[in-house]
Amino acid sequence: MKRNSRKREASDNRIVQEEQPEQTAVHFPAESLSDVPSPEAVEAERDRLQYRRDFGRAFRTTVYALIVVAAAAVLVVTLFFPVLQVTGSSMEPTLCNDDIVILFKTDDFETGDLCGFYFQNKLLIKRVIAGPGDYVDIDENGTVYVNGEELDEPYLTEKALGECDITLPYQVPENRYFVMGDHRSTSVDSRSTAIGSIEEDQIVGRILVRIWPLERLSLVR
Repeated sequence: MKRNSRKREASDNRIVQEEQPEQTAVHFPAESLSDVPSPEAVEAERDRLQYRRDFGRAFRTTVYALIVVAAAAVLVVTLFFPVLQVTGSSMEPTLCNDDIVILFKTDDFETGDLCGFYFQNKLLIKRVIAGPGDYVDIDENGTVYVNGEELDEPYLTEKALGECDITLPYQVPENRYFVMGDHRSTSVDSRSTAIGSIEEDQIVGRILVRIWPLERLSLVR
């Protein structure tokens, strides 16, 4: 009986051993462990992505702002500071052919100001010599008198009576201005009945500055 019991126990042990699965150790390659990012690396990557998002947002905002500012600047220049190109020699030596100037739109003028005005759909540039109600006289040498006083004209290099077919002395009508070019021998201006004194509504504004050519960049007086 004892022998049979030992045989059954040995048989049972073999069955138990056969039923137990074989246990094996799992080995991870060293390089796979090194691919796992550290918390610091994860934090750094998150900061980098956040920076890119913030930078992109700031860049777009800046570009939009610059576009708005540029559009506003163009609008202001177009409305209040038109850019003009001088044609001809009637304003030499102050302004020469192909000079580029900036005009300031205003209705406030003084004697000696350079103004831009419309005449027969052209924009001309001349110098204001006298205003409404003033008396203008010019002698045979080209010296100009306003209300009996000789006009100081340091901007001239030569004086000339030029093309003058108006009756002198000439009184400037109300709401009109008497204008002349600085190149007196060639300029056609208020001395000629072809143009005469100009109405205030014809005047666009004052010439402020010459911007081209660069070597002559300056305020215009």
